[in-house]
Amino acid sequence: MLKAGIVGLPNVGKSTLFNALTASYQAESANYPFCTIEPNVGIVKVPDRRLEVLRDLVKPQQVLPAAFEFVDIAGLVRGASKGEGLGNQFLSHIREVDAIVHVVRCFDDENITHVDGLIDPLRDVDTIHIELAMADQASLTKRMERLQKQKKHGDKRAMLELSVFEKILPFINEVEAVDLDVLTDEEREIVPELQLLSTKPMLYAANVKEDELADPDKNKYVQALKAKAAEEKRPVVIISAQIEAELSALDPAEAASYLETLGVKDSGVNTLIRAAFDLLGLKTYFTAGEKEVRAWPFESGFTAPKCAGIIHTDFERGFIKAEVIGYDDYVRSGSEKVAKEKGVMRLEGKDYVMDDGDVVHFRFNV
Repeated sequence: MLKAGIVGLPNVGKSTLFNALTASYQAESANYPFCTIEPNVGIVKVPDRRLEVLRDLVKPQQVLPAAFEFVDIAGLVRGASKGEGLGNQFLSHIREVDAIVHVVRCFDDENITHVDGLIDPLRDVDTIHIELAMADQASLTKRMERLQKQKKHGDKRAMLELSVFEKILPFINEVEAVDLDVLTDEEREIVPELQLLSTKPMLYAANVKEDELADPDKNKYVQALKAKAAEEKRPVVIISAQIEAELSALDPAEAASYLETLGVKDSGVNTLIRAAFDLLGLKTYFTAGEKEVRAWPFESGFTAPKCAGIIHTDFERGFIKAEVIGYDDYVRSGSEKVAKEKGVMRLEGKDYVMDDGDVVHFRFNV
């Protein structure tokens, strides 16, 4: 299962946000640095309106949304790459996640201390980027020396890795967002395996006060963060971690009413979950039957057999065909039976690349 890691400086609202995301309250939240030491891991459900539509059409016994993991990682501080604030331990936790949700404090509150004193989102962002880059620099220096030796012996994998490192090192040295477009398709394919911190996809979660949710663009900190994110081609999601934590304790009707009083249509947590899901490169296919309607997350580019294997390895091993109905065709038809009659159900083979929203029944034999 792919993981998104929540990072940021101490006291920016990471653990409060994690509690709201997972509605678990298993992460301690307090007004002092390094409140979180070991990373907290929680499963989050992906809000998807299509599930409700399929539920109303199929009327199953249960509905199961797609899910993925969020990891709450302790706050980084300046000097983390050199071991400050248990930095090496925290950086190793970031290496293990597939995407980064960088929580940035965009509010003033004298009752909540800031590790660097004054509130300055761009300084905070730079602090994190510098520490990630410095950790990668140290790692790459050692790895490139080893790869140079292997290259002399004709090691093709070493040549490939070395080519990747040589192309992205200038970005890391300048503490810039790494542009993966400079890589070939083959080089880009191995990037996730290299576990570099600076190449992990990242989005910013701008943590604002409750009264700024309705019109966050009036917030000077948000304006500055959005401008920087645009330069880096990274998304920004506006949230109020404290409000989201309060919303997670309410039932859906109460939560909707509360959001309405704030002048907001949807929960920031829902927006953030969907954004993190996209950041991980995930899509969704559905299975729909009397027992359950279920959303299954899969990585973009997965073929039908690989998607079948997400349900059970036997499905992939004995894959024969996939009966596929596009979501829109399914809804227009109103049922699988009518979709078959209309001829919009397709039989797809082993080379079929699954599309977001496919409603599927896998044929297999083991």
